[in-house]
Amino acid sequence: MKRTLPPLNALRAFETAGRLGSIKKAAEELHVTHGAVSQQVRLLEAWLGATLFERQHRRVVLTPAAAAYLEEIGPLFDQVSRATAKYGIVNPVARTLRVNALATFTLRWLVPRLSGFRDAHAGIDVKLETSNEPLESLEENWDVIIRGGPDTFYGYAMRPFLSEQRIPVCSPALLRRHPLAVPDDLRAHTLLHTSSLPRLWPDWLAKAGVPRLEPAATLTFDHFYLTLQAAVDGVGVAVGPTALAAGDLDAGRLVMPFSGPWLPSRSYCAYVPEEKARDERVMLFCAWLEREGAAGNGERSG
Repeated sequence: MKRTLPPLNALRAFETAGRLGSIKKAAEELHVTHGAVSQQVRLLEAWLGATLFERQHRRVVLTPAAAAYLEEIGPLFDQVSRATAKYGIVNPVARTLRVNALATFTLRWLVPRLSGFRDAHAGIDVKLETSNEPLESLEENWDVIIRGGPDTFYGYAMRPFLSEQRIPVCSPALLRRHPLAVPDDLRAHTLLHTSSLPRLWPDWLAKAGVPRLEPAATLTFDHFYLTLQAAVDGVGVAVGPTALAAGDLDAGRLVMPFSGPWLPSRSYCAYVPEEKARDERVMLFCAWLEREGAAGNGERSG
């Protein structure tokens, strides 16, 4: 006898939303967007020819017929889950970990180390996306969000893992052409700026005792990783974050012409939705971030 089955993705979206009583929570459990769950529910409603949820302000409530339907199909999903776990068909850890991180941090610190995490946890696939948007503006559901901090966000656990400071950096070749003995020598140099961090140079120059210094030229980039690359290429002098410039400093592509002063900087933190804080993939990744940060890779003190 041929089975009459509705679209299974739509059925799963309905079961999750009905069980949790929330489209948003269903999206978080299924690792999809709010809109994707809503679309699947509408698809199932069209297939069944019946309304499943009543929208009440920010809540969704099952219709009486949908509640009865859920009562029958819910145990079937539980049965499939138990059978799958029983026969070991799926390793619950072997799922994709969705990470959203700042662009410069990703390029300069995270990507060079990511193979170490993959070697230690080959069963976890990492989907990595860069964004400089504030955490509260992100629309998709992420397992781990890396931003500056420490800050407090409702519904998120915060785990700091990497601290840093900032100090001028430049290429050795540039330093040979135009030596820098004291901060006032920067008058002969091009100062490299980042549009999103306009206070770096003014704050450092003020702390160094030359707040009114006029450099030979200035050059501004829209991304901080471009500013650091310009410093590596000998274009000028940048105020570099010690953690993110560590690889170039250790390799001799960049040097610190001054011993100070050092500008304090915000730490890097992992922000995790509270409902995912006990997820094994998330815990493994955050613990790895903390180990890498504690190892002192590129961290210099002034």
